[in-house]
Amino acid sequence: MQEIADAQGDVDAFIAQQSEAAKTVPRVAAEIARRLLAANRANEAWKAINAIDENRPAWIPFEWEEVRLEVMEALGRKDEAQTFRWQCFERTLNSAHLRAYLKRMPDFDDVEAEERAMSYALRFLNVHQALAFLVSWPAQDKAATLVIRRSGELDGDHYEILSPAADALAAKYPLAATLLLRAMIDFSLKKNRVKRYRHAARHLSECASLARAVGDFGTVETHERYSTRLKQEHGRKTSFWALVS
Repeated sequence: MQEIADAQGDVDAFIAQQSEAAKTVPRVAAEIARRLLAANRANEAWKAINAIDENRPAWIPFEWEEVRLEVMEALGRKDEAQTFRWQCFERTLNSAHLRAYLKRMPDFDDVEAEERAMSYALRFLNVHQALAFLVSWPAQDKAATLVIRRSGELDGDHYEILSPAADALAAKYPLAATLLLRAMIDFSLKKNRVKRYRHAARHLSECASLARAVGDFGTVETHERYSTRLKQEHGRKTSFWALVS
């Protein structure tokens, strides 16, 4: 019935297929609002997009945010749209929102706004989300700063984020790359993830190579001390050390 309504261009028929409860679901609200907007019914689209259950903000999808911004623009509420873009960025660190926000900034103001965004990312609660954002932006210097400042928060289980980040930082920021590799090594050994030992051994070899480029480890363990501690704490894990050899 929804497909028939769309084929006939009947927005009201499409809306009629949705229950009152469904209309509070962000994905459904976005679908309704998009159709109303296409029918030049922006005021109704605004009501529809705001009908969601706002007590569950964590599950609001990017699609809903995008449509809400489209409705704002259609209603001429450009300043409100900019405020909302920033709020969305603060909630999720979504780079698409930030790029759209900066694009609409006056000349030169965008530079200051971008720096404010990078500073915010450095303080973001979820260190892994912040790292992924900074690496992809790209802001490798800020990503390195984040890793060095908050290395204790890194969870080596997030290899899908830490591994590409280490690759991206290795050339210019070897100490930060080393800390990322160590986080993955430590997780694999402490949690006895035998299937990851091959990767952990490769990461340890990469740490040895990076050590020559680090120069000053500062308060961070040198590679020699780190390797010695690994042997002391995990010396019985022969399958790992065999791979290292």
